[in-house]
Amino acid sequence: MSACALPWRPERPRLYLVALAALSLTACALQKPAEVSNEAQLTPATPSTIDLMQLPPPKQKIVVAVYGFRDQTGQYKPSPDSSFSTAVTQGAASMLMKALKDSGWYIPVEREGLQSLLTERRVLRAVENPRNGGQKDAVPNLLPAAVIMEGGIIAYESNTRTGGLGARFLGIGASTKYSVDQVTINLRAVNVSSGAILNSISTTKTIFSYEIHPSYFRFVNYYDLLEIEGGYTRNEPAQLAVKEAIDAAVAHLTVQGIKNNQWRLKNPDDWNSPLIQRYLDAEKDYTLTTTPRPVEASDDTGPDKDGSRPAAL
Repeated sequence: MSACALPWRPERPRLYLVALAALSLTACALQKPAEVSNEAQLTPATPSTIDLMQLPPPKQKIVVAVYGFRDQTGQYKPSPDSSFSTAVTQGAASMLMKALKDSGWYIPVEREGLQSLLTERRVLRAVENPRNGGQKDAVPNLLPAAVIMEGGIIAYESNTRTGGLGARFLGIGASTKYSVDQVTINLRAVNVSSGAILNSISTTKTIFSYEIHPSYFRFVNYYDLLEIEGGYTRNEPAQLAVKEAIDAAVAHLTVQGIKNNQWRLKNPDDWNSPLIQRYLDAEKDYTLTTTPRPVEASDDTGPDKDGSRPAAL
């Protein structure tokens, strides 16, 4: 018998049972968590991303520029996180560029890294092409944008709604807690020729987090207490919420442009597609919650299918 082994005694069966249960629980707790070493994959598509990729094709793609889409909230993560960590992502401009590209309606041109692009173009002009007798290659002009996309993340509200529920009976219980955050972005399209704001959209996405905490307390005898606890927490990534809000804003902005005859569908019959009608219904629901204003005679009710009236772009 080893020195660390306890001799068996009839009065200690519960003690051995408790020790065996504790060792089993410890072994389970020390197991490697699942899904922590998966390989990198594409960012999951949000429902708004799927809508963007299913938009009907345009008659002509629109060249757009994004100079910046910044965090305008001024919010930082709460303690104990670093006081220099912002509550929302600082890469919203990249998300916007991808959303514009995924929609199939826009041709995004590089403007955020314009200085690097101009530097590289100067390098190209300085390179001589031997096949042209020492003449320098002609670098084509940059593609000018017809529309500038402006805006940013304008609000981030934490714990807009919190709550929880718990119950315990005979030492067996469970509790749950949840909290809801909210992020809001604004996106507007500016006509480069006139500087007029063609459309302006604000979208809001909630960020849902919850925690489930089961527990078990039981006296195995007069002096020994068995305690088992567990927990599961689910926090929705804030960057995915920002991405979905941006994707939804691009989709709404595109549908509004079609409605206001600012850009056209390749097939005018696509105006009656379920996807476009769903976004139009969402806009109607929004206007019903606001004070109605008189409709002017020049207001557009939809795209011109006969092409008799020129579009703004």
